[in-house]
Amino acid sequence: MSEVLDSYPQLLQGAWITVQITVLGAVLALVLALAFGVAGAARPVWMRAVNRLYVEFFRGAAALVLMYWLFYSLPLVGLRFTPMAAAVLALGLNYGAYGAEVVRGSINAVPKAQYEAAVALNLRPAQRMRRVILPQAVALMLPPFGNLLIELMKATAVVSLVTIADLTFRAQQIQANTGETAATYALVLVVYFVIAQVLQRLVRLLERRTERMLGRRPRRGALREVPAPAGGVPR
Repeated sequence: MSEVLDSYPQLLQGAWITVQITVLGAVLALVLALAFGVAGAARPVWMRAVNRLYVEFFRGAAALVLMYWLFYSLPLVGLRFTPMAAAVLALGLNYGAYGAEVVRGSINAVPKAQYEAAVALNLRPAQRMRRVILPQAVALMLPPFGNLLIELMKATAVVSLVTIADLTFRAQQIQANTGETAATYALVLVVYFVIAQVLQRLVRLLERRTERMLGRRPRRGALREVPAPAGGVPR
């Protein structure tokens, strides 16, 4: 076990690569989810068709196979990606498809009265979506987005197969050098757990902030009304 603990610099380097891929993949997935999710909730048929084409294809494709295709197959036709770019693209495209369904469902879950009020205010469709619908839908999106973020982080464990020295890759190196299989992977499990908890904490902070912006949670330090006793106003 001591030999495994002595190798912590390698684990930290691998963990940093894992965090980078998670953040970059999540940013790409978020952009794609918002774009195609809004398209899926739009009225034009062609926009909904584009949404279904993207969602059904990339949600049904395995992220690892997509990563192999980007890194090993496309160079055969002259299009090359670095290992990091291939990993980020594969994870972003795959989890963006799941996120697009979350966005579409959250937009459709906003009460119809909100649409009607925005129309009554003579807001254009883009203004209705940006100022009225999306702010309320975001509060519904964040919990499932948090789950997808954790799943994306765990999916980065396969990027070592395209020669990226992530946390799993470093663990394999340490295990090969020390022969301590149980201790090595137990420590790696702890590191993944810590990363997941940090990400989950950030999502929870965003949830609380969004709820306060929508007036669903009192602001910190705000005065709370003390209910008067049933017998009347206290003296």
